Amino acid sequence: MDGNLAIKSKIHKFVDKADDRILRIIEAIVDTEEGTNLSVPESFYQELDNDREKHLKGETASYSWEEVKGRLIKSHEL
Repeated sequence: MDGNLAIKSKIHKFVDKADDRILRIIEAIVDTEEGTNLSVPESFYQELDNDREKHLKGETASYSWEEVKGRLIKSHEL
């Protein structure tokens, strides 16, 4: 039991000093352990919409699956 208390104390101290990135990582671990559905941030959908609009306007390149696969195979041959 004393081992668990020491670990908990250490984690509490760490969390109190942790930056935003570490807190998000810890939150993801807790959510996974609790079986909580992880939500996708709205900013992801906005970025996806922006990328789609650029694609539809022809502002970004498009590749077939065969082209992508060929490039991946070629890059691994180097």
